[in-house]
Amino acid sequence: MINLFKIKGQKKEEAANALNRGTVKKQSAGELRLNKDISELNLPNTTTISFPNGKDDLMNFEISIRPDEGYYLGGIFTFTFQVSPSYPHEPPKVKCKTKVYHPNIDLEGNVCLNILREDWKPVLNINTIIYGLNLLFSQPNDEDPLNHEAAAVLRENPKLFESNVRRAMSGGYVGQAFFPRCLVGSTAR
Repeated sequence: MINLFKIKGQKKEEAANALNRGTVKKQSAGELRLNKDISELNLPNTTTISFPNGKDDLMNFEISIRPDEGYYLGGIFTFTFQVSPSYPHEPPKVKCKTKVYHPNIDLEGNVCLNILREDWKPVLNINTIIYGLNLLFSQPNDEDPLNHEAAAVLRENPKLFESNVRRAMSGGYVGQAFFPRCLVGSTAR
C-alpha cells in the first residue's frame, strides 16, 4: 500500500514539473471568444486582417479596408483593434491609423460607430464591427459626426466633399490639415 502512495506522489510531482517547464498561459474568456470570432471571420473582399505582434497576440490586430465604391474608392485605410480580456462584455477599442477626411473619423483616428459605443452588445462580434467600418466608407454619416467640418461639407455640398476626399487621399491639404497619400494604384474618377 505504501508503494502505491509513493508512486501516486511521484506521478503528481512529475505532472507538476511538466506544467512548470511548459507553462501554458490560461486564456481569459475574452481570448477564448476572440479565438472563436477570428476562426469564424467572413471578411468582405475589401478587407484584410493582420497580426503585427504575431499570432500569439490575438488581442491586438489590424484590418485594412480598400473600399470598392463611393467617395473612398481606391484608398486603403488601416484600423487597429485592441481587445480587452473582458470582451465580449465590452467592445474592442478601434482606431484608424490612416489619417482620413471623413465625417465619422476624426483627425486623431477616433471612430464614431454606434456599435463601438452605446449599441454594443455581447452578441456582436469582430465580423460585425468590420462590416460596420466598411459601411462607413460606402455610406458616411453626417448626422453623427466626429469631424463636424467634414460632416457639414458632406451635408451642404457633396461635390466639394468629394473633391476634399480626393485631395486628402492623394496626399494634400484640406483646410489646415495635411493628409498623407493613401491611394493605391490609379483610380481616376
